[in-house]
Order: sequence, then C-alpha cells, then structure tokens
Amino acid sequence: MNRYYYDFHIHSCLSPCAENDMTPNNIAGMAALAGLNIVALTDHNSCKNCPAFYAAAKKQGIIPIAGMELTTAEDIHVVCLFESIDDALAFSDEVDSRRIRIRNRVDIFGEQYIMDGEDEIVGTEDDLLSNATTVTVDEAPTLVKKHNGVCFPAHVDREANGIISTLGTFPVFPPFEWAEFHDAEKINSYKERYPLLQRVGTVIGSDAHYLWDIRDKEHFFELDDEPYSSDFVRKKLFQILKGETE
Repeated sequence: MNRYYYDFHIHSCLSPCAENDMTPNNIAGMAALAGLNIVALTDHNSCKNCPAFYAAAKKQGIIPIAGMELTTAEDIHVVCLFESIDDALAFSDEVDSRRIRIRNRVDIFGEQYIMDGEDEIVGTEDDLLSNATTVTVDEAPTLVKKHNGVCFPAHVDREANGIISTLGTFPVFPPFEWAEFHDAEKINSYKERYPLLQRVGTVIGSDAHYLWDIRDKEHFFELDDEPYSSDFVRKKLFQILKGETE
C-alpha cells in the first residue's frame, strides 16, 4: 500500500473558462511539479482532450483519469470519472447528443481548443460547452454507471453550480457515494449543517482553470499497487470509488 496524491478536477483549454495555456502537457508538467500522482482531466461536458492528456501524463509518470464536469439540466456541476478512456469517450458522445447548442462567443467565453499529445491544436468546439445539458441530476449517476464510471457533485461548498446551493440540501436521491469539496476546511461545518453529507466520502478538487490553480500534493488515497502498473493502480482506485472493496 502506498499513498497516491490526487486531483480529480482540472480543466484544459477545451473548457471555455480555462486559460489557453492549460494544455495537456502543461497540466501534466505542473501536476508533476506539485507532486501529484493521479490526475483527472474534467472539461465541461466533453472528454475530447482526454486522449491527449493520457499521452502527456505518461511522459510525466502521472496516472491519468479521463473525466468530465457535467452540467446538469438544473445547472449543477457533477464530476464524472472513468477507468477506461474508451468508456469516457462513449459517455462524451452521449452527453454531446444531450447538449443545448449555443454558439460560443469567443470574445466573451474564450476559445475551446482540442489538442493532440504534443499540444498541437487539432480542432475547436464551436458551440459553448459550459451551459446546461438536458441530463438531470437524478439520471446522471445511472448514465455514468452505464459507461462504467463514477460521479459525484462538484464543489458542494460553493454557491455557483453547487448541488447544495441549488437544491437547498444534499440529496437522498440520487444516492451519491462521494461529494467533492473545494475547500477542505469547510468539510466539518458543512457536515454539521447538512447531516446527509456524513454518509458519503469526501474528495478535494482544485477545479483548476489556470496553471497556478493546480495545488501541491496534500490529499491522497492509500492504494495497493503490487504488481505495479498504472492500470492496476487506477483499477484499485475505482474499486474504492465504486464501493467494491472488501
């Protein structure tokens, strides 16, 4: 068993609100400098930069996770993580069919770049990615599970797009197993105010949109890593996130 420091919530230059220097290789390099071991790329409503991030992370010895920050129909942000990049891309295609199409205003929201493993621009997303989809918060866990993934509400301690600020409480249904906090110091106070949070696990995410948002290592999972491979460690992590451990 070893400690694996993580960040499950980082945006690339595909997200309209992220800086253009949030390229796959820049993210992987900064994450390595921060001492992180497992990093998820979670752009708004798309996984199209995950293949490039996998390639970039390999160069830095980081275990990558393909993910997405889904915006539900209620405008709640939900982090979705997938053990397989193929599952992530299939989920991304399904979400793509559930998007509400609004042309991106580059002058307001910024570019939405799709990149390859060498940080070369290979495409752009013309329609705004950050707006709500037609996927409701109730159906999100089932849809993610269909693609062998896990999901949890993002930054529950924030007003903007947080599940608590939107619904007024942490829900009994859907039965999320985890909740993400942006500020670890708020966990205890939130659990006192919203007792339903006491039944779920907690993770901390930076929600990084700029390179300097990527935090130094602090939060970790203890994972079995023998015989070592990135796939094996990723599998062990997902067993914990899915509640499949003995």
